[in-house]
This record gives sequence, structure tokens and C-alpha cells, in this order.
Amino acid sequence: MFNYDWFHGASYVQQQEEATRRCIARHFPDVDLSHGEHGEEVEKLRSEIELRTLIYLRDGFSYEVKQIATVDTKSHLVFECEPVDEQYKVGAFVVTVPFEEIVRVEVFTVHPSEKPVDWPQITGFRGYSEPVDQKRSDVVPPQPSR
Repeated sequence: MFNYDWFHGASYVQQQEEATRRCIARHFPDVDLSHGEHGEEVEKLRSEIELRTLIYLRDGFSYEVKQIATVDTKSHLVFECEPVDEQYKVGAFVVTVPFEEIVRVEVFTVHPSEKPVDWPQITGFRGYSEPVDQKRSDVVPPQPSR
């Protein structure tokens, strides 16, 4: 079961850190990442890693979380999502989702040099699901905010 606390505070930060640590470990399998100092190469990689959080809903829609919203209600997940379609990139799109509608959450980290060609299809902005042209050059995944 999902709840508000899972997306806020230590649990969410720990999942992001774990995904980042595992991404780094794939590049530096011989480095012990449990200690504080890792060297310049590791820290350079860490600063370049991109992080995305994707939420998949029961109805087949999916959203990319740009930033969790700070609101008083704890009965729904409220977040600003990262628009895919150009017409939504002019403002802020804040979404409210009941927790029971969330079927999967992914925290995905990748180094820009290893980005997959076929990013997950984000369907939360369309009235219907349509195929994504994987060769579009205008679709650029978001950069993580630090």
C-alpha cells in the first residue's frame, strides 16, 4: 500500500539515493560506496546522473514527478508533473492522485551517455494513449534539480 509518507521525507530520499548508488556501482564495481570519500571520478559521475520518478496508475496513465507539492492533505499524492507534450510546457501542471490508484512507482537513474533510446511512454497528458515516435529529436528527458 502506498501512503503520503512514502513520497515525502526520508523514505523517498532513500529510494533516490539507493537508485543513484546502484547506478554508480555499475560503473565502479570495485569501489566501496559505503564510505564517505569515493574519489573525483565517482563524484563526477554522481553529479552527472539524471534521476526520474515515474508513477503508473490503475487506468493505464503514467506521470513523471517533477516535484512533490507541499499541501495540507495527506489523503492524496499531489505533485507537479513533468510535461511531455509541448502545449503543457508553458506553465505548471499539478496533479492530485488518490494513493489507491497508484499501481507502480519507479525511480530511474541513468548517466546521460547511457540513456535508452526508448524512454518510458508518459501518458498522463493525453486523452487517449497514442504511439510515441521514438525518433523525435524534440523530446528531451528532464534534468534533475539539485
